[in-house]
Amino acid sequence: MIKNIPSRLAALWRHAGVWLGAWGVTAAHAVNDLLGGPAVRQLNLPEPATKIAQEQNSLHWMMLILCTVIFVAVFSVMFYSIWKHRKSVGHKPANFHESVTVEIIWTIVPFLIVIGMALPATKLLVAQKDTTNADLTIKATGYQWKWGYDYLNGEGEGIAFISTLDSSQRAMSDAGKPEGDDYLFKVDHPLVVPVGKKIRIITTANDVIHAFAVPQFGIKQDAIPGFVRDTWFRAEKTGDFYGQCQELCGKEHAYMPIHVKVLTASDYTLWVEAEKKKLAALADDPAKVWTQPDLVARGAKVYAANCAVCHQANGKGAGPVKPLDGSAKVLDANKLVQVQVLLNGQNNGAMPSWKTLSDTEIAAVITYTKNNWSNKTGQVVQPAEVKLARK
Repeated sequence: MIKNIPSRLAALWRHAGVWLGAWGVTAAHAVNDLLGGPAVRQLNLPEPATKIAQEQNSLHWMMLILCTVIFVAVFSVMFYSIWKHRKSVGHKPANFHESVTVEIIWTIVPFLIVIGMALPATKLLVAQKDTTNADLTIKATGYQWKWGYDYLNGEGEGIAFISTLDSSQRAMSDAGKPEGDDYLFKVDHPLVVPVGKKIRIITTANDVIHAFAVPQFGIKQDAIPGFVRDTWFRAEKTGDFYGQCQELCGKEHAYMPIHVKVLTASDYTLWVEAEKKKLAALADDPAKVWTQPDLVARGAKVYAANCAVCHQANGKGAGPVKPLDGSAKVLDANKLVQVQVLLNGQNNGAMPSWKTLSDTEIAAVITYTKNNWSNKTGQVVQPAEVKLARK
């Protein structure tokens, strides 16, 4: 046992060095508060951007102050009694029976305190769950490891997109060189909502349990596969607000941020019009037969937006992520092998399903990987083949 002490101390020292090194990197780069997100050395709750969040802050402080007063009062009486009536100064133990008055007081007073705490807490909890009469309803679907947003009702109905961590953020993480105040919070497509409108968020998940949370809105709702939950918020000011998945959902959990952009009513209308034009342009006919150059060009954009964050732009992969350049499945003469991987995922979710992409996007990105880098198969996957494989 004694012989193992030096080795154990050395191990503890190494762990301490790793922790201090990580802390040093964080301290060196995270020097500014992220407006709408976390703050440096933050001790209190974040600045509220909704009335619900304001009420949560007020309730938090009321509870904290009340509990502190009770703590100080009770322990002051206890320590005073112990010190004043200690045996060393000649006090003798008292011999008395119970007091009905005291019994009544220490039953009624705590009861009234609990009621005083429960009433405002219950009122706030009921308000948090009142998702009726929403101006806009959005479904947030958790995937490993990204968010899918579908505008179901209200202005913008029909808009849908996937929001993933910006590829530059993952590259900085892989290199161990974080930069910017929005490190690991920057996404390619933020959730956009109008200011002053009641936004209902319906949460669910495609694979494992996730949690949709934006602290400055005072919302956190689990997203559970096969179940539907909901929450709501009404932003009181425009700006960018950030959150993260707050349920441990796998190895990429740290790379699943939430970015909500709150716009004025007029700016939101312009955004909706622009998004609908984009969707109309991307509404490809799955029966269309594409040429290889067109598919490769389209696939390059799909790859950069969705795949490069893990497989890298050069297709070499990183760490446990397998390379696509020279991959046996990419080079396989049976094109359906790679189609099935994109549709269903593999390795227990390490490679997630990409069913959310359109038939054309999947066909394009597969064609791109089969004819890029050192992969020169000449194979072309058409959208119709992907559509047939979905069945």
